[in-house]
Amino acid sequence: MNLAELLFLGVGLAMDAFAVSVCKGLAMRKVHMGQCFVIALFFGGFQALMPVLGYFLGSAFAEKIQSVDHWIAFILLCYIGAKMIADAIKERREEFKVEEMDPPLDFKELFIMAVATSIDALAVGVTFSFLYVDITLAALVIGVVTFVISGAGVFIGNVFGVKYKTGAQLAGGVILIFLGARILLSHLFG
Repeated sequence: MNLAELLFLGVGLAMDAFAVSVCKGLAMRKVHMGQCFVIALFFGGFQALMPVLGYFLGSAFAEKIQSVDHWIAFILLCYIGAKMIADAIKERREEFKVEEMDPPLDFKELFIMAVATSIDALAVGVTFSFLYVDITLAALVIGVVTFVISGAGVFIGNVFGVKYKTGAQLAGGVILIFLGARILLSHLFG
């Protein structure tokens, strides 16, 4: 997997974190740089950590399923992408309401959200072990991309509200499905 593909994958994986960051920014009257940094650090950090965990889990049994690894990568990425698209469509129908303006950062809540938005990255890490991807570079790219996108999400949420949240989730889902299809096709016809 080359750097451009890792960047695309990072963007796709970051869309859930972006959507949550938009909501965090929406609840702020004015963006506080410290809070923005902490939010981006949580999301970027977990997006970097989870593929590493998935990679080591996948490496443990990669040899046993090497003949179907491309199918597993395809199915996992398409499932994650389809789930993101379905969630975006579902959220589009729901009404969003901010309960409290300028709430303090709740680190327990932020931890849970960071883990929840990075579960997809765990599954991608498993596929990395099948594809023999350089996990250090992949985790770094995914983490940095998510950090930047999450930080931008706080600002965008503060300025524009939930207008772009659904579109970001849809785009992320499409990117993941595209990457899954590319992996499958390159393995079958490459």
